Amino acid sequence: MISRLHYISQETADKSHLQNIEEACQAGVDWVQLRVKNKSDNEVLAIATEAKEICKKYKAKLIINDHVAIAKKVKANGVHLGKEDMDPAEAREILGDRPYIGGTANTWEDVERLAMAGVDYIGLGPFRDTSTKENLSPILGIKGISAILNNMIIGDIQVPIIAIGGIQTEDIFDLQLSGCHGVAVASLINLSDNKKETVNDINYCLPDGEF
Repeated sequence: MISRLHYISQETADKSHLQNIEEACQAGVDWVQLRVKNKSDNEVLAIATEAKEICKKYKAKLIINDHVAIAKKVKANGVHLGKEDMDPAEAREILGDRPYIGGTANTWEDVERLAMAGVDYIGLGPFRDTSTKENLSPILGIKGISAILNNMIIGDIQVPIIAIGGIQTEDIFDLQLSGCHGVAVASLINLSDNKKETVNDINYCLPDGEF
């Protein structure tokens, strides 16, 4: 089941990945993407191992960004692959049939490629400018995302789309109307003074049910 709210971890000024993950899980998120940048594989493995225990405690799914071998080692629920990362088919060979494999898309061609590769969901964006990701792809906005989703209908591509990139709570209704399955957020939750209220507000804007 692909959750509608995907929480993405980050280090903030006063909190580590693990502290933010714990607080997000306490607030009610059930899908955690661990996105650790600029650290060694050993450091990522150590963080992922602890993140897995936190997610297990709160019955949340753990998705590892980029690091397929680490995802397998810690028995994560899946991986999310960027456009420059391992091919989804290769990741599937390593991980087997059960773990989720998601991929990042910025264009219709990206979506077609990922759908043919058999990913379980697609992170489509960026919706708007965001400070949490370097080397940002061209901004899509609601018009760009809607156009890609219309092409998916025409092409009969049925892969859940998770909008990502600078999303605020007030954006979610329009993204739902465009056909997005859900949203992925980082700073919206990580920088919130009241994470539980923020998660509740996001979930209120999302329809019930999973893909």
